[in-house]
Amino acid sequence: MASLRDIRRKIKSVKSTEQITRAMKMVAAARMRRSQSAILSARPFAVKMEELIRDLHAVHHARAAEGDCPESVLDFFESPADGPAGLLLITGDKGLCGAFNTTLIRAALDWLRGREGRKSCLAVVGRKGRDFARRLRGQDCEVVAELVGIFPKVGYHHADMLGKALLDAYREKGLSQWDVVYNEFKSAAQQRLVRATVLPAARFEAADDGAPAPDYGFEPDYARLLQALLPRHLKAQLYRMLLESQAAELSARMNAMDAASKNAAELRESLNVAANRQRQAMITKEIAELVGGAEALAA
Repeated sequence: MASLRDIRRKIKSVKSTEQITRAMKMVAAARMRRSQSAILSARPFAVKMEELIRDLHAVHHARAAEGDCPESVLDFFESPADGPAGLLLITGDKGLCGAFNTTLIRAALDWLRGREGRKSCLAVVGRKGRDFARRLRGQDCEVVAELVGIFPKVGYHHADMLGKALLDAYREKGLSQWDVVYNEFKSAAQQRLVRATVLPAARFEAADDGAPAPDYGFEPDYARLLQALLPRHLKAQLYRMLLESQAAELSARMNAMDAASKNAAELRESLNVAANRQRQAMITKEIAELVGGAEALAA
C-alpha cells in the first residue's frame, strides 16, 4: 500500500495537470470563437463566388459545344480520366485533440489503398500530415506541397500558396483530379470528416425551376474572365476548408482538454479519499498503541 506521503505527492501532481488542462481548454475555446467569426466572415464571398461559377458553368458548356473554349479554361472543368490523382490532406500542427488527426490519416490511407499500384500525388497541410507523408515516400506517392505552422492563424495568403501549388501539379503532371480530406466544423461538440473533389470544378446541375442562366456581357472577353475567376474560386474553397479545419481542431482540443480535466478531478477526489483513509488508519493505530501502552502501565 502506498504511503500517505506518496499519495499526497500524486494529488499534487494530478492537481497541477488539471490546472494545465483547464488552461488549455480555455485557450482553445477563445481561439475557436475567433475561428468561428472568421468562417462567418469568409462565407458570403464563398457563396457569391459559387453562385457566379454556377452561372458561368452553363456558358462554358455552350462555348465548349461551339469549340470556343480555350484550353486554359477547359482544364478546370475536364481532365484526363486515366491520369494520376492527387489528395490534399488537411491535418493539425499539434496533438492533444482526441482522434482529430487519427481520423484524417486513416481516411488518407483508405484513399491510397484504393489507388494501390497507381501513381498518386499528395499535398499536406499541418505537421501531422507532413510526418505521415514522409513515411510514404517511394510508394508510388509523390509529395508536391507541404504547408505547416499555419494554425491557428490561417490567412488567405496560405490558401493562395496552396492553390497555386495544386494548380501547378494539376497541369504539369496531368492529374485526373484533386481530392481533399479535412474535418468540417459543425458545432463546438461535433466535427464531420469530409471527402470532396476540388479539381476539376464541380459539374453543377441545372436549376430545378428550369430558369435560364443570366445573360452576361463579357468585358474584355469570356476567356480572360474565367482565367481570373476560376483560380480565385479554387482558392476561396481552400480558404474556407482551412478555416473549417482550424475551428474543428480547436473544438476537438477544447473537448479533449475538458474530458482530461474531468478525469483529473475524479482521480484527485479518489486520491483524497485514499489519503483520508490512510490518515485515519494511522491515527487509529496510534490511538490503539497509546491505549495499549496505558493498559500495560496500569497492569
